[in-house]
Amino acid sequence: MTAAGSPAPIDVVFVLLPGSLVLDWAGPAEALRSANAQLAAQGLAPRFRLRFVGAQRQAASSVGALIGGLERLPRRFDAPTWLVLVGQPGQRVVLDSEPARAALHWLRGQRLAEGRLELLCICAGAVLAAHAGQLAGRRATTHHHHLDELGAAEPTCQVQANRVFVHDGPVWSSAGVTCGIDLTLHRIAGVCGAPVAAQVAQALVVALRRGPDDPEMSPFLQYRNHLHPAVHRVQDALAQAPQNDWTLPRMAAVAHTSPRHLSRLFAEHAGTSPHEYLRSIRLDLARLALSTGRTVSQAAELAGFSSDTQLRRAWRASGWPGAPSQAGA
Repeated sequence: MTAAGSPAPIDVVFVLLPGSLVLDWAGPAEALRSANAQLAAQGLAPRFRLRFVGAQRQAASSVGALIGGLERLPRRFDAPTWLVLVGQPGQRVVLDSEPARAALHWLRGQRLAEGRLELLCICAGAVLAAHAGQLAGRRATTHHHHLDELGAAEPTCQVQANRVFVHDGPVWSSAGVTCGIDLTLHRIAGVCGAPVAAQVAQALVVALRRGPDDPEMSPFLQYRNHLHPAVHRVQDALAQAPQNDWTLPRMAAVAHTSPRHLSRLFAEHAGTSPHEYLRSIRLDLARLALSTGRTVSQAAELAGFSSDTQLRRAWRASGWPGAPSQAGA
C-alpha cells in the first residue's frame, strides 16, 4: 500500500528488442496510460507504472524509429510486475542477435508467480517466452502465422488457435496486435474495475470484447461499443454509482437532454433502455457480492436494489437460472 493507503502501482515492464512491433507495445501502453488518466480524473492514484527496458540503451523499432532511453534489463523486481513481450515483423521471430540472446538468458532466470511477476505476451512475444522456457506445460496462443513456430519452440506448450487471448497461471498471451489491446483492457478491468476499462476503450475508440475463456459478457462492457458521448456519460455515472436513486429525469440531466430523447439515444446506440442498463449493472454487482459470500439482503443493498424481493424479481425477469440464494460461493 502507498502512504495514502491506496494500492501500490503495478510495474508494467515492456521488453523492447531490435525490430519490436510498435503497435504491439504502444497500444497496450496507451491503454494503461489512459487508465491512469481516468483514475486521476476521479481523484485516485495511478495503478500502472510504465517502464521500457532492453539489452541495450536504444533499439530500432519495426518502422525504423529509434527508441532511446531504455532501462537495462532489471536484476530484481520490488513491486508487482507485468513483463510484456512483443513480436517482430516477418514470418519468423529472429533471436540470433546479441540483444535477443541477452534477453532470452535474462528471461530464463525469471521466476513467475501470479500477483507478483506475471508475463504478458503480445502477438509473437509468446514465441520469445517459449524459447526462454516460460511456456513449458502451459496453454498459450499467438498470432496465427506463428502458431506452428510456437509449438516447435516449446513442444509441451498447449497451443490454442483462434483465440483472442489465453490465461494460464502467471502467463497471459494474446493473438495479433489488436488482441493485445483486448488483453490489456481485460487486465485493466481486473485491476481498476470494468467502468474504468470501458472509459479507456471509449477514449481510444476501440471496441470492448472478452476472450472465449471469460464468463458471459459483463454489462459494464456489453453496451459500450458505440461512440455517442451523452450515452457514455450516463453509462459512466450509472456504473460509478449504481446504488443512487436513478430516475430517468436524473439520467437525462447527466446527458443534458430530455428523458424521452435519452431513451431514444440508448435504444439507438446501446441497444437497451437506461433502466434496463441500470438493472443489468445492479444484477452483475449483486451476483459478484453473492459469489463472495454475502447474503441476498446484503447483495441487494450493495447493488442498489431497494430490497431482496426487488433483487429476486429482477433476477427472474432477466431469465437467470435458479435464484439469488443459489448463487453463493
